[in-house]
Amino acid sequence: MNILIKHQGHITTVTLNRPEKLNALSKELLAAIWSAFEEICHRKETRCVILTGAGKAFAAGADLEELAASDCDAAIEVSLLGKKAFNAIEQFRCPVIAVVNGFALGGGSELALACDFILASEKAKFGLPEVGLGVIPGFGGMQRLATRVGTARAKELIFTGKMIDAEEADRIGLVNRVLPSEELMTACFETAEQIAAVGPGAVAVAKQSLVDYSGGLAESSDLEDSKNFGGLFGLAEQTEGMQAFIEKRKPDF
Repeated sequence: MNILIKHQGHITTVTLNRPEKLNALSKELLAAIWSAFEEICHRKETRCVILTGAGKAFAAGADLEELAASDCDAAIEVSLLGKKAFNAIEQFRCPVIAVVNGFALGGGSELALACDFILASEKAKFGLPEVGLGVIPGFGGMQRLATRVGTARAKELIFTGKMIDAEEADRIGLVNRVLPSEELMTACFETAEQIAAVGPGAVAVAKQSLVDYSGGLAESSDLEDSKNFGGLFGLAEQTEGMQAFIEKRKPDF
């Protein structure tokens, strides 16, 4: 199977499972990513998703053996499929954490950028090397990279196609944390458990507000944030959260 899904209480782990191909993003795998998140979306218990790759790579990029044979129409089709899958992650109802354990190049970096934030091992490598192949990133990663690290840094990485290590990725704000490989998944689960322990409705609204803001909707963000904020009041989650604080006890979400 190209995708492995594991549920552990409120946390779901999605693992890209083409280690022999360094989890290269074939059309089949892109479709499987989209299907996986569509499936998980209906699991009410899931409050945080961890996305990682089997073997020594997160995802080494698009499947070039498959892509090289594409004509213009076929390339557009692959690009739209990738964007469909990655948009499903960006718009997913709860946080998605990318756990980058090795190479995240080309489409692999774009996939990580579609997640809410990235935790990386000290062995991780990032890059958008597409210009060296005579093309550009095709899954929405250029815009997401600019949002993450700033337009000037994004331009440098995209125009040069250079690969950076985990330390550099941390310095420019591409990743949230860099950890020893043996501690990576433990740290990620600790973070996921912290997310799962708070109000899931509030987290979902916060995520959507931030996605809308980064998507260029800043002009209306003040009003929308106020509406989103106010819309949570009167709901069971808000009532329990605030009452628990007043009563100095742990809320039961």
